[in-house]
Amino acid sequence: MDLVLRDALVVDGTGGPSYRADVAVDGGRIAEIHREGSPGPRPTAARTVDADGLALSPGFIDMHAHSDLALLRDPDHSAKAAQGVTLEVLGQDGLSYAPVDDRTLAEVRRSITGWNGDGSDIDFDWRTVGGYLDRLDRNFGGQGIAVNAAYLIPQGTVRMYAVGWEDRPASDAELVRMRELVDQGMREGAVGMSSGLTYTPGMYADGAELTELCRVVARHGGYYCPHHRSYGAGALEAYEEMVQLAQHAGCALHLAHATMNFGVNKGRAPDLLALLDGALAAGADISLDTYPYTPGCTTLVAMLPSWASEGGPESVLTRLADPSSAEKIRHHLEVLGSDGCHGVPIEWDTIEISGVSAPHLGEYVGRTVADSAALRGEEPWATARRLLTEDRLGTTILQHVGHEENVRQIMRHRVHTGGSDGILQGDKPHPRAYGTFPQYLGRYVRELGILSLEECVAHLTSRPAARLRLADRGLVREGYRADLVLFDPETVAAGSTFEEPRTLPVGIPHVLIDGRFVIEDNRRTPVLAGRAVRGAGAGAGAGAGAS
Repeated sequence: MDLVLRDALVVDGTGGPSYRADVAVDGGRIAEIHREGSPGPRPTAARTVDADGLALSPGFIDMHAHSDLALLRDPDHSAKAAQGVTLEVLGQDGLSYAPVDDRTLAEVRRSITGWNGDGSDIDFDWRTVGGYLDRLDRNFGGQGIAVNAAYLIPQGTVRMYAVGWEDRPASDAELVRMRELVDQGMREGAVGMSSGLTYTPGMYADGAELTELCRVVARHGGYYCPHHRSYGAGALEAYEEMVQLAQHAGCALHLAHATMNFGVNKGRAPDLLALLDGALAAGADISLDTYPYTPGCTTLVAMLPSWASEGGPESVLTRLADPSSAEKIRHHLEVLGSDGCHGVPIEWDTIEISGVSAPHLGEYVGRTVADSAALRGEEPWATARRLLTEDRLGTTILQHVGHEENVRQIMRHRVHTGGSDGILQGDKPHPRAYGTFPQYLGRYVRELGILSLEECVAHLTSRPAARLRLADRGLVREGYRADLVLFDPETVAAGSTFEEPRTLPVGIPHVLIDGRFVIEDNRRTPVLAGRAVRGAGAGAGAGAGAS
């Protein structure tokens, strides 16, 4: 054997009782599990790690990640590797970098600068989903990437490619083109399709258009992952729309960062869970992910009403520069409640600036828009408008509108999985990017007892693996890939805080991907064991050469 992890407390991902065992790894897979007290000799290997006092679990799967460019630029990627994350799902919220043509690539880079940077340090030598996945595999001189990655086809990018930025129904020819793009992406290895239905231009799609695209996804065994139309006013109706749409399309549904935010939804998690339970009882295939924090994180421009973004980023800046249009935007934000702010009038004292693209705006980071405006002796909209304009729409924010009781109730649900929604950009990113998985294990398991250790590990491993249809990941089981985490249940904790968001976790000394240590004795190794994980629909036509 290559390796034996000796005397570990195995939390195997099934949700069943943990047990002590020696776990042997050979050739990148789990070769033997020798339970304590079992007859026969204990396994031996070229190397033995004393795991006494440590829990051994499958690697954690981040079902909602924004590392689309970070994996290409950062071989270390300790933000995720140090948490025990061995697989991330990219292409989230309907906006990412494949499939594209030259025009669409330029537009999408501009529109999500706040999520991933402007990409000026990246060689965008792909245009297709297959090309992007191939690029992950050959990155860093063919070594690969820090952790494994799967990809969702971004519906907003697909609409940008085929329709543009207009707020109108797609023509028959445009819908055919979108279906072709989704079909090609699924054949090339995507695991499903995402939407950002409070982000332009994806939000301009009506239910009929989305249903047609979901039917294509379903044919390939994929799932639909919507950031739906509202997490505020009308949130329950927005969830119901997605459930009905997916059922009508015959498509599996995974609800992204499924929470109930803003004052109008305080205490309403049971309403959401009742909706899901009813659909599940009727045979629907539904799962969801959440992060274990109350604030959200997005870009400042995402708060604007959708009509202000029609035409793309340059059109937004033009409207902001025009006093009449800017006043109309303010009225929608502060009085009517814009669709970008989930139908709720914006509260500037909940909007904290977490990152800026322009260095001269650094003084705003860590302050709310309301506080910055007060310091300048001006109205909050004047401050927000200046930030949007001078930062060329690249400003990221934390939005403090969540409710702890909703977070706790949703994470207990039987179809819940973990997703960080981690945006790695900005001077002061949300601590969930560096802390989601140890936060679950430390705060919500050990400190609060919201979940048992065994149940929580199942939420973070086997459940997401089942959603992704991965036959050999997500469990500590003989024959499965040796994507494994050794952590101390008594000390594991998120190091990241809102004040120091890039602090790494504690209590996770070892992380293995494909049987190779990416974290060893609490240190990041130079190993790049991550690869693109292609979906069940991958087949003919896959690869960088597909067009």
